[in-house]
Amino acid sequence: MNAVVLSGTAVLVVLGFGNHTYWLAAVALLYLYVKYGRGTTGSTGSTAPGAGAAPATYKAYRKRRDQQAQWERRYRRERSGR
Repeated sequence: MNAVVLSGTAVLVVLGFGNHTYWLAAVALLYLYVKYGRGTTGSTGSTAPGAGAAPATYKAYRKRRDQQAQWERRYRRERSGR
């Protein structure tokens, strides 16, 4: 993906010597790539909430951790037959 964006930007810059609108398109392409494209794989929103995303605050982290521990204790009891 990086190569496609960089090569597309280079082509738009070269074309921009004849028409400055292409330079604006190159800047827009880089802006959109930096804002939405870096570090993403596949479509956005395909994972469940909290399934790998870092919590925003330590309080949210503790709440999620405590909930997970509660579920694990419950499932452990169910598996042991109690």
